[in-house]
Amino acid sequence: MVGLFYIYLPMSWQIPTQVELDIIAGKAKYQTFQTGNGGQSILQVPPNSYAVIFGYDFSPAGGGFKRNNTVPAVTAVGPTSRLNDSIIRFFETQQISFYTGTDFYPFIHHIDVKNSLAPLTFNTTNPADSIITNFQATDEIDSTPIARQVYITSTNDVTITHGLILNATPATTGAIPVTSRTPGFLTYGGSAQLIQAQTNYGPGATPLQFMQPSPKDFQDFGLGLLPGNPDNQAFATPDATNGLLEANVHLLAIGGASFPEAAATNYYLCLHYALYSKTVPEQRG
Repeated sequence: MVGLFYIYLPMSWQIPTQVELDIIAGKAKYQTFQTGNGGQSILQVPPNSYAVIFGYDFSPAGGGFKRNNTVPAVTAVGPTSRLNDSIIRFFETQQISFYTGTDFYPFIHHIDVKNSLAPLTFNTTNPADSIITNFQATDEIDSTPIARQVYITSTNDVTITHGLILNATPATTGAIPVTSRTPGFLTYGGSAQLIQAQTNYGPGATPLQFMQPSPKDFQDFGLGLLPGNPDNQAFATPDATNGLLEANVHLLAIGGASFPEAAATNYYLCLHYALYSKTVPEQRG
């Protein structure tokens, strides 16, 4: 091996010192695993080996096309607040997760949208003039690669899931009381603000329910009984409407077969990991 190199991107990763020393000493082998297109992949870990995933480069889905809308000039002037339309908004929040057979690691990314306005039509009534009557608004997903540092070890194959998230549905709000874990002034305890305490991320009937401040002793906060499927982390589970949507399903729906066939519209994910061809030690850091 000639040497190792690093790709510096937003939120860059680097090889952990001990892992790098093991690679140089020949105790581990630096590997990459590139996936994309479909939302379900598996990194294979050979028998009597273990992998240490220490970073990934993620190129989000949704690049390669523009979404155009006609905006009347009267609404394009002055301050307004609006959500992007759902076709674009699906791509604005994307999740990558890793399942090792024993542990689950979800990562949610917000993706930037580039917006622009250009004159589209002008006043044509008599007398015609150069006053703009409509603009063309263009939305485009910024698919610039994102680098993320992680530290995931596994003796098993690692299941990788990617998808789009449209909704984070509020289900319960409430004022947080002062407790030993939510003291006044430093936290929302005693502030009387109605804090979002339950957010649904999945199928309508059986969503994964992200509970805040914590599902532990939830009733201590005066927020009622724990619902079904509570979790202390925010992540989406597969559901085409209210949860995790496979990117190619959305691409096919909005543009037909030509959209998922275009490489630029697809996500790509490159894992960086070290493969140790020996039994995993009890202590792995």
